[in-house]
Amino acid sequence: MKLTKEQASKFEKLGISSYSELALIIPHSYEDLRLHEKLTPHTFQLIDATVESVYRAPNSIQVTFFAHNFAHSITGVLFRPKPYMMHQFQVGSRDYYYGMIECKVGQCSMSMPKKMTTIGEITPKYKCGLRSDAMWRFIQKELKVKKLLEEGIPQNIAEEILKFHFDGEAFITKEELQSSSLEALKFIELHGYMKVLASKRRYFEPLVSKRSEYDSWSKTLPFELTPEQKTTIDDIKEDFSKNIASKRMIVGDVGSGKTMVILASAFMMAPNRSILMAPTTILANQIFEEAQKFLPALKVALVTNKSKKLDLSEYDFIIGTHALLYRELPSTALVMVDEQHRFGTQQRNMLEKLVSEGAKKPHFLQFSATPIPRTQAMIESAHIDVSLITSTPFTKDIDSKVIHKSDFQELLKRIKEEIDKNNQVLIVYPLVEQSEVLEYQSIEEARGYWEKNFANVYVTHGKDKEKEQVLLDFRENGNILISTTVVEVGISLPRLTTVVIVGAERLGLSTLHQLRGRVSRTGLKGYCYLYTNQEKSERLEEFVKTTSGFDIANLDLKFRKSGDLLKGSNQSGNQFKWFDFATDEEVVKAVKKSINP
Repeated sequence: MKLTKEQASKFEKLGISSYSELALIIPHSYEDLRLHEKLTPHTFQLIDATVESVYRAPNSIQVTFFAHNFAHSITGVLFRPKPYMMHQFQVGSRDYYYGMIECKVGQCSMSMPKKMTTIGEITPKYKCGLRSDAMWRFIQKELKVKKLLEEGIPQNIAEEILKFHFDGEAFITKEELQSSSLEALKFIELHGYMKVLASKRRYFEPLVSKRSEYDSWSKTLPFELTPEQKTTIDDIKEDFSKNIASKRMIVGDVGSGKTMVILASAFMMAPNRSILMAPTTILANQIFEEAQKFLPALKVALVTNKSKKLDLSEYDFIIGTHALLYRELPSTALVMVDEQHRFGTQQRNMLEKLVSEGAKKPHFLQFSATPIPRTQAMIESAHIDVSLITSTPFTKDIDSKVIHKSDFQELLKRIKEEIDKNNQVLIVYPLVEQSEVLEYQSIEEARGYWEKNFANVYVTHGKDKEKEQVLLDFRENGNILISTTVVEVGISLPRLTTVVIVGAERLGLSTLHQLRGRVSRTGLKGYCYLYTNQEKSERLEEFVKTTSGFDIANLDLKFRKSGDLLKGSNQSGNQFKWFDFATDEEVVKAVKKSINP
């Protein structure tokens, strides 16, 4: 799109970069400068009037008009008039005036009547970076269906959006937008957003492109892969065969078996090398152990801050923490990042750069255990391929319940029963230290009670440098773990059956779901208690009825709106004015189709 100097300057003032965005700056109101014969109180109207009398008071002017189009007398009132206004009203003169008309007991008045020279049209009014009249002239000159079509907007949507600017009559008395108008606004808003996402995607030649299979490997497993695991692995298999370095995000619910997808990917890439970066030593260790167990033919290395310097070029599969970023890494055909949201974009890019060769890049897979709404996955796929794993290898049996102070004795009874069965309990507190503002106990205030009444109580939190060691010790010997939300991701605690979340209403539903996902990982009966001082919480009541992380993500949208994916700002607000993640899946489909027909 080539713009003249004048166009570019206007676009800059408006903060836009396309005609679609220009079309989205819709009028905030309309001036109806047509003459009507019916007087409608509480509206702005035009009158064809003769000035019958003028009364000048110290701070106002009162003008009596005879409105010929209504055959009715109207009193015009101007407050704090400017000097030039004094000369606008000459007794006996006939002109057109415009203003808000109010009527009481048959007496009608017009506040701040404005003398008009152009009449007979409906003029849109804009609130934007340009003066309203300048904006209207710019729109008339520049905004054409043809320009919107050139930007990929379908004809029917382009015509519908232009009605806002050129067919004021369709909106002037409407309380609500028609669905076709609303659809056009949503479509154009999302279309611009997804085009920006798509433009951020870069294509590179892969270091290795290969046809591979994983059936021979999956037959050696002591269990059957779920259909969704297979579909995801098939997606990755297809990626590896292309002559473009793949970029794929695999989003799986807690316990959906993403580790098997990681191992399958490393198996399919062999004999070429794979690297996996995990956010914690514990997670890296767990995946390393699984790799040794299920990939006996591959030489697997573990790299953490504590591990010795190895010659990594001798290994087929290198698993590590961010310590990998500070090692000499050999050329690698596949890079994987687990719990990708725990690493900054720079760290992820750094790993990719370390193993790239010139313009060629490794295939890149990122894994996330934070389920996202399907609509968001569809939008994200404009710049990265997305696979969703929504089911788990086995159904968890977890009872979730909202509890209050009055339920404390019952809770203690449940905790004692679980410990007697050699099971473990996690209690999550909102803060480490006492707070003036929060009406819940902190870890430091509460720990004394639990340590006095129970044996083998372990305590950790985000600032605890020893937290990984505490978690490992707890796994082996503990009854109760008291913690902040640091246990949300990572360590496998096979005996953990119960989680109590204090001040649950303060956490996002996705975080609650992650915490609940820590329990009953091995098929044991699980319990999740949400402790709140609030008498009623619709969010928490909805949460306890829902078990799928993807449904929770949609609930979170319903209650919190989605935040801005592109700029990463405003995480709990909504960056879209018209489009709604929670309800507009069909709009996403239509936009995707128009961008990639």
